[in-house]
Amino acid sequence: MSAVRYPVAATADAALSAPLGRAARESEAAALAGAAVEFASETAGPAFPTREAALDAYGGRLDDERPGRSVAVAAEDRYLTLTELAAQRRAPAAMRPAFRAGRRWPKPHEAPATVWRLVVRYWRVKAAQPLFQLEEPAARPPRRLQEMDAKALRERLAEPLRPVKAQQPLDIGLFEVRPPEAPHIVMPDE
Repeated sequence: MSAVRYPVAATADAALSAPLGRAARESEAAALAGAAVEFASETAGPAFPTREAALDAYGGRLDDERPGRSVAVAAEDRYLTLTELAAQRRAPAAMRPAFRAGRRWPKPHEAPATVWRLVVRYWRVKAAQPLFQLEEPAARPPRRLQEMDAKALRERLAEPLRPVKAQQPLDIGLFEVRPPEAPHIVMPDE
């Protein structure tokens, strides 16, 4: 049995149309891409109302067991699959007990409408990671590094760190209490 040869590309759409090549192992994919790669599984292409419409659109690239159209894809080309997804991502409204006609719950909601999407499994070329990223706002707005010369950067790094806001008082644990006669003391509660 041969291994599946997954496409090497930056996106799922590129993996379908113009991959850099195909590789079975991560080391082969990294050599093809000339950079680090990671395995990804993403949806691509349009949504189809039925499975048959999706199989017709991607004819010859997916296994098709329908009578008169049976296609068996080679083992190394099995990187595409179809999946059924909900058309809308909204959850149905919560149901309330009805207590009518001897039934506690009302009739269930209709099943949501579904669509068929193509799932592409491929080796995704990793993008270069930024050197640093500010996650929380700083006490003062950060200056652009391009605007700062070496002397200004050294001065800014020499400044002491200051908190954005004052530290909050410590919490009392679940099994600790403050006695009424001495509220400044925290005692364990048994």
